Amino acid sequence: MTFLAVAVFLTAYAFIAADRVNKTLVALTGAAAVVILPVISSDDIFYSRQTGIDWDVIFLLLGMMIIVSVLRQTGVFEYVAIWAAKRAKGSPLRIMILLVLVTAVASALLDNVTTVLLIAPVTLLVCDRLEISPTSFLMAEVFSSNIGGAATLVGDPPNIIIASRAGLSFNAFLVHLAPIVVIVTAALIIMLPRLFPGSFTVDPDRVADVMALEEREAIRDRGLLIKCGLVLTAVFAAFMGHSALHLEPSVVALLGAGVLIVISGLERSDYLSGVEWETLLFFAGLFVMVGALVDTGAIATLAKAAADLTGGNAVLTTMGILGVSAPVSGIIDNIPYVATMTPIVAELSTTLPNDLHPDALWWALALGADFGGNLTAVGASANVVMLGIARRAGNPITFWEFTRKGIVVTAVSVACAALYLWLRYFVFG
Repeated sequence: MTFLAVAVFLTAYAFIAADRVNKTLVALTGAAAVVILPVISSDDIFYSRQTGIDWDVIFLLLGMMIIVSVLRQTGVFEYVAIWAAKRAKGSPLRIMILLVLVTAVASALLDNVTTVLLIAPVTLLVCDRLEISPTSFLMAEVFSSNIGGAATLVGDPPNIIIASRAGLSFNAFLVHLAPIVVIVTAALIIMLPRLFPGSFTVDPDRVADVMALEEREAIRDRGLLIKCGLVLTAVFAAFMGHSALHLEPSVVALLGAGVLIVISGLERSDYLSGVEWETLLFFAGLFVMVGALVDTGAIATLAKAAADLTGGNAVLTTMGILGVSAPVSGIIDNIPYVATMTPIVAELSTTLPNDLHPDALWWALALGADFGGNLTAVGASANVVMLGIARRAGNPITFWEFTRKGIVVTAVSVACAALYLWLRYFVFG
């Protein structure tokens, strides 16, 4: 069964990477294959937290997509787009840097998928006003989102899994991971001109037109904007306090979407227009295929073998977890990978020397999984959502176009993380 699960996954992944067949069709076909063979059962798919479809992710996405659809009716995205372009004086590079910084900060406070859903419409409008391609901007933002999300407990779903298993607090993540996130974000900003050459040329006439715009005139429905602001404030507060409220982010998002639908009075076509149904189905298919890998023990075997190679050396174990987590999380979704690795890391942390910082292995796992999400187009949920938005906007980003840039960003991020872990926990203690 392990062989079948691996064969189906690798075959589907090859088709996704080739980008010649619709990736949603490939994911659903692969999911059907592991069910029919049968490698995984319906109970495992629909009811298991370890191997099944992650309904929290699916419904979080659905809820936030509806909220963004309602918010789009107010004209606030046009307002922010004009404001950002004018503050950057029409310079595409300065606009990209500004959006990258906003995305990184927002992703530390919210989950990175929510951030991408909110920032993408602004980006598309800025680029439309300046008549430049938005693809490089969208990729830079999703890279920034995956990096910024590593800074806090709520920024990236793998961090929530790690915190639950290791008993780590919100403040612990902030103290230990925020410094390296700042460093890597700065490195990303420095790389932008070389990473996206040819993306920063703009017609001076378009810049003059944008500078002449009045952003306040973009707001079409101030009453609806106020309602959206109140609901979003409540939703974001609930996201940050979800552990105390005992409400999952998915439930919060759906409640917020439901309230907005009721109080906005919009037609169904208006609030469903921004829902990426293909993206949701792609995630469902991907979860089923990865669940088959988890269920058959393929992921656990790979992770255990990699950990055994370190031979009990604290530095090698830490670097090994970081080095394995980044590429594996870039190939499969980092959520099931982290769920599989946490018991192994918990066991390893009890067998290593006492002079090792007790949480160093957990930070290595978090940084590897979060930064590794930038490696490929399917490495993180935010990547898939962003590519779906780009495709619907008429600016498709291919798997390899994203991955060529992602390899560079991931390599630099992981190198910085390795140096940080070594200096902080093994040199300065």
